[in-house]
Amino acid sequence: MTADETHETGVGRFTLDTRLTGALGGRTAQALERAFGYRTVGDLLGHYPRRYALRGELTALASLPLDENVTIVAEVLEVRERSMRSRRGSILEVKISDGTGILVLTFFNQAWRARELVPGARGIFAGKVGDYRGARQLAHPDYELFDDAAAVSPTDASVKRWAEAPIAIYPATGALASWQLAKAIALLLDGLDPVPDPVPGEIRSGRGLLAHRDAIERIHRPEAEADWKAARRTLRFTEALVLQTTLLLRRAELRSHEATARHPSAGGLLERFDAALPFTLTGDQVEVGTAIATDLAEPVPMNRLVQGEVGSGKTVVALRAMLAVADSGGQAALLAPTEVLAAQHLRSIARMLGPDLSAELVPTLLTGQLPAAERRKALLRAAAGQSRIVVGTHALIGESVSFADLGLVVVDEQHRFGVEQREALRLKGRRPPHVLVLTATPIPRTVAMTVFGDLDVSTIRELPAGRAGIESHVVPLVERPAWRTRVWERLAEEIAEGRQGFVVCPAIEPRVAEEADPVQGDGATDVDADPTSAPVASVAAILAELTAHPRFSGIRVAPLHGRMASEEKDATMRAFAAGEIDVLVATTVIEVGVDVPNASVMVVTDADRFGVSQLHQLRGRVGRGGLPGLCLLVTASEPGSLARQRVEAVAATLDGFELAQVDLELRQEGDVLGATQSGGRSSLKLLRVARDGEIIADAREAAASLLVDDPRLAGHPALSAEVRRRLDDDATGFLSKG
Repeated sequence: MTADETHETGVGRFTLDTRLTGALGGRTAQALERAFGYRTVGDLLGHYPRRYALRGELTALASLPLDENVTIVAEVLEVRERSMRSRRGSILEVKISDGTGILVLTFFNQAWRARELVPGARGIFAGKVGDYRGARQLAHPDYELFDDAAAVSPTDASVKRWAEAPIAIYPATGALASWQLAKAIALLLDGLDPVPDPVPGEIRSGRGLLAHRDAIERIHRPEAEADWKAARRTLRFTEALVLQTTLLLRRAELRSHEATARHPSAGGLLERFDAALPFTLTGDQVEVGTAIATDLAEPVPMNRLVQGEVGSGKTVVALRAMLAVADSGGQAALLAPTEVLAAQHLRSIARMLGPDLSAELVPTLLTGQLPAAERRKALLRAAAGQSRIVVGTHALIGESVSFADLGLVVVDEQHRFGVEQREALRLKGRRPPHVLVLTATPIPRTVAMTVFGDLDVSTIRELPAGRAGIESHVVPLVERPAWRTRVWERLAEEIAEGRQGFVVCPAIEPRVAEEADPVQGDGATDVDADPTSAPVASVAAILAELTAHPRFSGIRVAPLHGRMASEEKDATMRAFAAGEIDVLVATTVIEVGVDVPNASVMVVTDADRFGVSQLHQLRGRVGRGGLPGLCLLVTASEPGSLARQRVEAVAATLDGFELAQVDLELRQEGDVLGATQSGGRSSLKLLRVARDGEIIADAREAAASLLVDDPRLAGHPALSAEVRRRLDDDATGFLSKG
C-alpha cells in the first residue's frame, strides 16, 4: 500500500472526520476497512503503535513463533542466489540477524532485490514465519530499509536523532505491513488541520497533559522515548474522559424519561410472598431489595445492576421486585440467555410463589422453540395482562410480543445480550419500564465504572445459611496422567452415595464448540484455534467413555448441550432435577441458573479451555443444598502457563470477587472489553481497566463535574463531538453489554 501513490496529487488537508477514500484514495481505504474497519482519518490516527523499536535495538529472532505475522528490525548478513531444482527460475536467499538469531528471507524469481538487500543494510521486515528444513524463514516478506546515513558525518546531530528516534511498530496484518500503515499515517499527519482538544484546558493543565494534536503527533512520530510516553498518558486520559462523559450522558438521558412509580400494596402479593418465605433473607438481600424498592417508587426509570456471588439469591430479590410491580397492576418480563435457563427460571419462580400466588400471577414461558399452540397461548396471556410474569429468551423481543402494562424488565446474565436487545424489550412498555440487570459474574470496580457507568450497581456477597461449601482441586494430567482414572472413580463413588454429578466439556463433538457460546470465555483458548492441537474433550467422547466404563454400568448418564431440541433439553433437565439421571455430561449450557441440590460433584474436562469467571460459575452448580460440593478441574496445561494459572486461581478460592480481580490481572491486554464479553471488538485503544483504575476514576470525577455545570456540553464542543463520534460508532451499545 502506497496511499494510492500519495493519492496521486500529494498531501491534502484533513479533519478527523474526513473519509479515508478522500484522504488516501480508494484502494488504500478499502484495504484499511477490510483489515480494521476504519473509514475516517480519525479511525486510522487512532491505530496506535503497539510498541517502539530503536534503530540500534534489534528485535529478538531467537524465539520467533511459527505461522504468525511478525515485524522485526534486523541487519542483512549475506545474500545468495541459486537456481531452483525442479523448475526454471531462481531463489534469492537473504540472511538477516539481530545479533541473537538468524532468519532467512526467501524471494522467488526476484534477483533484482539483491541490489537493495546488500550486506550491512538495516531495515524493518515483516511477514509470516515459516519453517524450511528446521530453519525459520520469511517467504516474500515486505520490508523497508532505513535511509543510509553513512554519507553524513557520524557526529552530525541529525544522525544522532535518526539513530535514537523510536520506530513505531503497528498492529499489522498479512496484507498491511507495519511501515505501510506508518506511511499512510504520516501522510494524514502531514495534512491534518488543527484538532480541537476534547479535554478542557483547565483539566488538561491541572494534570500536565499534552495538547491533543501534539499527543497524536508524538505517539505516531516520537523523536524520543519521552515523547510517546507523554502522548500515551494524555491519550489514555482523553479516552477515559470521553468514555465516562458518554456513559454519564446516557445515564442522564435514561433518567430524563417518566416512568410509572410502582408501590407494593398493603396485604398484597409481595407481602403475602414474604410471609410465606421458608427462609430468612440475608442482610445483603434485604439491603439490595430496599434499594430496588426505592427505585421502583420513583417516577423515573430504574436502571440498576445487581451483581451477586454464585448462589447468593439474586433470583428471589428479582422476584420480589416483580411482585411489587404486579401489586401496582404491572407486568414483569425476565429475559434469559438460553432456553434451559429460561425454563429453569420459570420452574424456580413457580416453586417459590407456591400454587396460590402462581394461579394469580400466571407465570408464563415464551421461547422460540415452543409449539405453535403453546406460543399463541403465551402471547395472548402477555398481551391481555393475564400473565404478570413472562419469562423468555430472545423470543420476548419479537414483533408479535406485546404487553398490557410492562412495568419491569429483568435481564439475567446481561453480558449475553446487546444493549439494543434490552432496549427493544424496554420499548414494549407504554411508558419506559424499570430495568433490573442481574449478573453472577462479580465485577471489579474499574470494570463497573467502565462498562456499567450508566447503571446503579448493587452487590450481594452474603450466601444463604446452610451451604456446605465446595472443595476444589486441580487434576494436573501433565504431571499425574494416572489421575484421570481416579477422577471417574471419584465421580462413581459420589453417585454410589445417592448423589448426582456434572461432567462439563468444552465441545459437543470432536472439534465442535457449543453454539453461540465460545468456550474461550474471558481469555481462554478457542476450541478450534489450532487444528493440530490435542483433541478437545467433547460431550460425545466423554459420554462414550463413561458408558463403557465398568464403574458406570448401573449409573444413568445423559448428555445436555445446545444442539439438542428445546423439548429434549428441558426434559433432560427435569429428569436430572427429579433424580432420574445420575450424571449429566454437558457443555456450558449448565453454567448459570441450574439448581439441583442433590448434585455434589462437578468434573470440568480441559478446564484450561475456560476462563476464570466461567469456571467459577460452573463450580457454583454443586454444593447448593446441604451436601458438600466437590469440583475437579482436569487440565493438561503446562505448569506455570497462563492457562494453568487460571485453573489454579479458581481452585485456590471460592471468593468470586477475589477471582474477578485475579481474572482481570491474568487476561491479556485488550481482552477485558473484547468480543467475547461485549459482542464486538473493544473500542478501548490505550485504556486498560486492569491497569488504569485511577485514571478511570479521575476521568469520571472530571466528567461528572463538567456535566453539573454544563449538562449539554454546550461550552465544550470538542468533547461533545468526540462523544457523538463514539455514539455514532455504537460504542456505548456494546460497552453497555458488558
